[in-house]
Amino acid sequence: MWLRLLSLVLWATLVQVSQTNVKISPRKAFMDGDVLIGILSSVHSTVDNLQGRVRPEEFTCSNFDQISIVQMLAAIYTIDTINEANFLPGVRLGYAVYDPCADATKALHSVEQMLSTNGSLPVMDDYSEFRPKVKVILGARYSLLTIPVAKLLSVYLFPQISTTSSAVVLSDKLKFPGFFRVIPSDVYQTEALVQLIRHFDWNWVGLVSMDDDYGRGVHQSFLKDAEEAGVCVAYEEVVPQYLDHKKSKKRIKEVARKIQLSDAQVVMVILRPELVEMLFEEMIRSNTTRVWIASDAWSRSADVAKMKDINKVGDILGFNFISGNITGFEQYLQNLTIRPRVRNDFIEEYKQLKIDCPADSPEDCRKPNADYLVKNTDLPVVYGEWVAIWSIAHALKEQLGCNETFCPGDTNFPPFELLDKLHKVNFTLDGKRHFFNKDGDSEDGYDVIMWVPDGEHRRAEVKGSFTIQPREVVVNSHDIIWTSTPNNTIPVSRCSPSCNPGSSKKVSNVSCCYSCTPCDEGSYSDRYDEDDCHPCPNDTWSLKGWTRCEPRTVKYLQWSGPYPIALLVGVGVGLLLLIIVFVCFIVYRNTVLIKSANLLMSCFMMVGLAVSFGSVVLFMDEPSIHLCRAQQTMYALGFTLCVSCILVKAFRTFLAFMAFDPVRHHRLNKLYKPLIIMVLATSVQGLVCVFWLIYDTPNVDQTPPSNQSMIHVLQCSEGSSVGFGVMHGYIALLALICFLLAFKGRKVPHDFSETGIIIFSMLIHLFVWLCFIPIYITKNESRPIVQASAILVSNYGIIFCHFIPKCYRAIWGKHTTERMRASLRKFSEIRNDSGLSSQDLEKGPGSHRSVSFVLPPITLSESSTDSGFLPTSVQLQVVLAAPENQAVDFFSVGCLVPIGD
Repeated sequence: MWLRLLSLVLWATLVQVSQTNVKISPRKAFMDGDVLIGILSSVHSTVDNLQGRVRPEEFTCSNFDQISIVQMLAAIYTIDTINEANFLPGVRLGYAVYDPCADATKALHSVEQMLSTNGSLPVMDDYSEFRPKVKVILGARYSLLTIPVAKLLSVYLFPQISTTSSAVVLSDKLKFPGFFRVIPSDVYQTEALVQLIRHFDWNWVGLVSMDDDYGRGVHQSFLKDAEEAGVCVAYEEVVPQYLDHKKSKKRIKEVARKIQLSDAQVVMVILRPELVEMLFEEMIRSNTTRVWIASDAWSRSADVAKMKDINKVGDILGFNFISGNITGFEQYLQNLTIRPRVRNDFIEEYKQLKIDCPADSPEDCRKPNADYLVKNTDLPVVYGEWVAIWSIAHALKEQLGCNETFCPGDTNFPPFELLDKLHKVNFTLDGKRHFFNKDGDSEDGYDVIMWVPDGEHRRAEVKGSFTIQPREVVVNSHDIIWTSTPNNTIPVSRCSPSCNPGSSKKVSNVSCCYSCTPCDEGSYSDRYDEDDCHPCPNDTWSLKGWTRCEPRTVKYLQWSGPYPIALLVGVGVGLLLLIIVFVCFIVYRNTVLIKSANLLMSCFMMVGLAVSFGSVVLFMDEPSIHLCRAQQTMYALGFTLCVSCILVKAFRTFLAFMAFDPVRHHRLNKLYKPLIIMVLATSVQGLVCVFWLIYDTPNVDQTPPSNQSMIHVLQCSEGSSVGFGVMHGYIALLALICFLLAFKGRKVPHDFSETGIIIFSMLIHLFVWLCFIPIYITKNESRPIVQASAILVSNYGIIFCHFIPKCYRAIWGKHTTERMRASLRKFSEIRNDSGLSSQDLEKGPGSHRSVSFVLPPITLSESSTDSGFLPTSVQLQVVLAAPENQAVDFFSVGCLVPIGD
C-alpha cells in the first residue's frame, strides 16, 4: 500500500517537473513519457491579424480545423495503442502537441518551444550532446510550414516525419537531412496527375496554384510533366497564400474570371482548402461548371465537400495518399475523453464548438455529439498518422535495443542518433510493408479520388490508383459517373479536336492547338493525335488518309477473270472458224469459187491468223520477259503474213482487170511474184522484230504503280516505243496498200474479184488500230486487254470478210459459168475504152450477123493459174456469127475459159 502511494507521488512529481521544463503555450496538448514525440497540428487554420502584427506578441489563431484535430487525435490514439501493447517494454511514449495555425512563423515558434529547456533554447557550436525531451517531431500538415521547420531542424540533425507534406524539395537530403515522410514526393504526384489527365484524353487545362514553396514546387513539376506528356496549359494563375491578405479575395475573383473566359474545361488546382472554398464560391456565384483536378492538399477536404451548392461546380477528381482504416479509432472518437494527468486544450475547445448554426438565429447552434467527428470526417485520410507513429516506435525499439521484456537503452539519447534507425525501418503493418527510401520518402503511391454527390454535399470515393513501381494510373472508368455532361459522357477539354487515325497533327504556335492533315499516300497513322504519319514498310502501301498499310493487290490477266475468259472464248471460236474454213476450202477446192480465191494464199492467211490468235493467249497469266517478247512477235509476224497474202490478192486483181494499158501492164506484171511478195513482206516485219528485241526488248513493266492506286498491274511494256510503233506502222502500211489497190479495182464484178472484201477488211483493221492508239496510250492498266481485243477484232474482220462468205457460197450458193459469163459480158459492154469496137459489125450471109474485134494483148505468167485462168499470151481477132437479134457470146470461142469449165 505504501509503495503504491509512493509511486503515485513520484509520478505526480515527474509530471510537475516535466510541465515545468516544457513551457506551456495558451493552447496545447501534453502527455509525459520516457520519450516525447512532438506533434505540429494546425488545429486552427488562420493567424489573426498577421498583416497588422507590429510587435512580437503572442499569436492568436482562429478557424477551428476539423481534419487537423482528427489527425492529432489519430497520432495520440496510436501512441496510446503502442503504450497499451507494451511494444517498448518499460518505456512509455509521451507527446507534446503545438498548434502552428497553418503559419510558417508560428510553426518555427512552436518548434522552439518543443526544443527549449526551462523556456530557453541553447545556442551551441556542437549539438552532438543536445538532448531535448522531445526526440522526434511529427508534422507539419502543409509543406509551407514543413519546409522552414525542416531547415531549422537540420541544424540539429533532428528527425522529423510528415504525413502530408509532399513538396519535392523535401527529398533533398543535403538541405533536409532529418526529414522523412510516409507519403510519396510530389514528383510522383504531378506525374500521376498528368497521367490521369491523359487517361481521359484531355490536353488543354488551366493551372491555379499558390505562391508558397509547396505551390511553386508542384506548379513547376506539373508544367514539366505536362509538357513531356503533350498536355498544354491554357493559363497559369497564382494566388497569395495568406487567407487574410487584403488582395486575396480580389485575386480569387480575377482567377475566377479567367477560368470563366477560358475554353479549357479542366482546371488543375494546387491550393489550400480554404482558398479552394473561396474560389468555388465565385464559381457557384457565376454558375460556372468545370472538371477540377485536386492536389493532395485538398483532395479529401471535408470542409470543401460540405460547401453549400458544391454540386454546382462540376466534377472533382484528384489524388490522395493511400489510406486505410485504423482499428478501434472510430470507437475512440465516439468516446472522446481526456485521460488523467493529460492535458488537451484542443479537445476541450472542440467540445465547446457551436455547429449547425442557422443564419437567422445563432442562438440555435448546437454542440457536436459523440458521433460528429465520425460522421463528418473522412477518417481514412488520417491513416498516415498511424503509420508514422509506428515507424517512430520501430526506430525507438532499435535505438533502445528492446527485447521481449526490457529496453536497456538510454531514453535520453541525442535525437540525431535516431536518424540512422529511421532509415533502416522496415516493418509490416496491417498486412503491408513500410519503409523509407534513400530520400526518406515512402513509395506507397496514391489513390485516385472522385467526389460523388452525397445529397447536397460530396464525398470522396476511390476510383483507381497510381503505383510508383511501375508508374501507372489505373482507373475504374466504369464506376465513374460524370455530372457535368449529359448522358454520362466523358467531358472534353482539348484545344483542337482529336485527329482521327489516318491523319496527323499540323501544329500551330501551341503544341496542343493544331489542324488535322490526312496522311499522304505511302504513309499511315493508326492512333489518335499522331504527330507524324509513319512510312509504310517495304512491299506495302496506303492511300491518302489510311490507318494501315497493306500489300498492293497484284493484278494481271488471270485465267479465271471475266475478261480473260471472254478473250479465250474469242480465241477458241476464231480457231474453230479457221478449222471449219480450212476444211471447207479443202472439200470445195476444185470449185470455181475456191480456185478464184487462191487456195494457197488463203491457207497462208489462215496460218497467219492462227498465229495471231495464239498471241492473244500469251496475254494471259503472270507476265514474264519471254511471254512479253512472244506475244508481240507472234502477232506481228502472224498478222503480217495474213496481210501479205491479202496484198498478193489485191495486186492480182489490179493486174488482171485494171492494167489494160499494155505498157503499164507489162511493167507491173513483172512484179507479180506471189510467194516472193509474201515472204519479203513478212521478212521485213521479222527484221523489225529482231532489231526491236535486240535494242530494247519488250519486258515486264517495272513502272511503279500510281500513288493513288492499291493495285499493282503486272503487264508487259513495249520496251522501245519506236519498235512498237514501227511494227504496227508497217502492218498499217501494208493494209493501206491493199486498200488502195482494191479501191482502184472497185468496179470489177464481185463474182470473181475480192476488191470489196479487201477494202472492207482493211478498213476494219485500220479503224480498229486507229481507235487502239489513243486508248492504248491513256488506259495504261488496260493495255493488255485493249491490244488483245484489237487483235481479235482484226482477225475476225478478215475471217468474216474473206472466208465465211466464200464458205457459205461454196456450200449453199449457185455459181454457174453462165452467171459469170453474164457478168463478164456486161462488164465488156460498158468498157469501150478496153479496145473492143462495136462499130465493126458486118452483115454475114443470110439472117446472121458477124462481129469482128481485137482483144488487147494479155500476157499471163505460168503462175497465173493461181488466178484461176489458163496461161496464155495472145492477141486475138475474134469473128463471131450469131443470128439476128441475139447477143454475141464472148466465150463461144473459148477465150479466157476458166479452168475446169
